[in-house]
Amino acid sequence: MSPKSYYAEGDGPEDIPLFNVETWLYEDFEPGRKWRSIRRTISEGEAMLFNSLVMDNHPYVADDIFTSEEGIFGRRLVAGAMVFAYGLGLMAHNNVNTFSYGYDKLRFIKPVFIGDTIQTVRTNLEKRPKYKDMGLVTVSYEVFKNEGELALYAEHIQTVKYRDPAAHTPQT
Repeated sequence: MSPKSYYAEGDGPEDIPLFNVETWLYEDFEPGRKWRSIRRTISEGEAMLFNSLVMDNHPYVADDIFTSEEGIFGRRLVAGAMVFAYGLGLMAHNNVNTFSYGYDKLRFIKPVFIGDTIQTVRTNLEKRPKYKDMGLVTVSYEVFKNEGELALYAEHIQTVKYRDPAAHTPQT
């Protein structure tokens, strides 16, 4: 039995709008616009799972005795790669018209510790034509911990489809 047979005519899966998906195009990108994410507390279990998945066994993220007796912070850190991944994940937009081009200016400004709560602010920075069918947009991610301490900053460059390719002059 095909999936279509479970739905009334005109109400098949392809007729139902997708959830949590954006479809904005290059022309819709507004420099200066900001969003903030929900908050998320990072637990010890998920921090250790992340460390084991990426083989990060540095004493500052994996050794409680070292960090409490010899470390400069007195407690274990959350791996910077995890803060980066979670911070950006909090703002994942699932736009079917964008593709990651790269990241710039990634900085770990303050340490994030197990039990800290993070929140991300995404700001649209700029856009410029690039290719025949796609331009580049740049957004910043500011990941704050606890009560508003900036912990991480990064800029994400993405390619995004034009609504009207003929209106843009390729730069490459």
